[in-house]
Amino acid sequence: MSEEEQLGEIRQRIDAIDEQIQTLLNRRAEAAMEVARIKLASDPNAVFYRPEREAQVLRMVKARNQGPLPDEEVARLFREIMSACLALERPLQVAYLGPEGTFTQAAALKHFGHSVRTQPLSSISDVFQEVESDKADYGVVPVENSSEGVVNHTLDMFISSSLQICGEVSLRIHQNLLGKAQPLEEIRTVFSHQQSLAQCRNWLDRHLPYVERVAVGSNAEAARLAAETPHAAAIAGEAAAELYDLDILACHIEDEPDNTTRFLVIGRHASGPSGDDKTSLMVTTRNEAGGLYRLLAPLAHHGVSMTRIESRPSRRGNWDYVFFIDLLGHREEPEVSKALEELRGLAGMYKELGSYPRAVL
Repeated sequence: MSEEEQLGEIRQRIDAIDEQIQTLLNRRAEAAMEVARIKLASDPNAVFYRPEREAQVLRMVKARNQGPLPDEEVARLFREIMSACLALERPLQVAYLGPEGTFTQAAALKHFGHSVRTQPLSSISDVFQEVESDKADYGVVPVENSSEGVVNHTLDMFISSSLQICGEVSLRIHQNLLGKAQPLEEIRTVFSHQQSLAQCRNWLDRHLPYVERVAVGSNAEAARLAAETPHAAAIAGEAAAELYDLDILACHIEDEPDNTTRFLVIGRHASGPSGDDKTSLMVTTRNEAGGLYRLLAPLAHHGVSMTRIESRPSRRGNWDYVFFIDLLGHREEPEVSKALEELRGLAGMYKELGSYPRAVL
């Protein structure tokens, strides 16, 4: 058999498999529409997006995968299938910290898939307000970076907001130097968000030591300015390069190879247990010796693991602080529930920000 004949047989087999996949995709979509009909029959305001259910599906996809496609790639494909099926029920409106081309937009699409309607907003507080006012179903905001620490504005918003954390997204951050085609020696100004400038400090010191570094509101804004300004460049992601028609002059210039940003998904509805969850709290304690130790003792007593703790000024008085705590487990799990009940009795102020599935992708 000739090479062309062998390839022809394989292509016929691929066509047959594609037909089967398409048939099954439509059957899955029909099942999703049936779910919508059942829900709407009992509740005209039914909630279709179930973060705990989607997290369980993606974990099962990864667990049963036998290759040759890697687990992450198969899960990403199923993420898009679920996104398309959910859009048949009711397309979600998702607000995010914009403008277009930011890493926050990439995080929103990674979590919800490309069949949602995304809305860029100019500030973190605007994202919270859009969801609180029911103009958006969910919002996506950054909360911490592995090399530069927490995003204080996001934490501060939870002090007064009634919104719940419904999910989290971990996004590997690759920083790139973008600009019109030009030698690095001709660059006079580099625009970027202050955190991206900090994440690429060593690279800039080595390669562009005498170039002015200008902090702007977002990496997408930096890309826009670089497109309009002679002898300028921007530090941003690949999406910004496409959006503003810029060349990638240098790729992966971040100083930390494992640079990762964590984003939170915020909404008005609580998430049920998925089997692998986190719970986030906001608490205060008296400013006295051993106060924080006594406050956290119930977690140790019930074997609940704390993954993060941050302090922020409470804005209620000098030297008065609010503690933000992340725990492993859902608040409906017995030992977590017992620990939280004891902690609630010890805290001056106690607020559960949400229990939600740990990042799957």
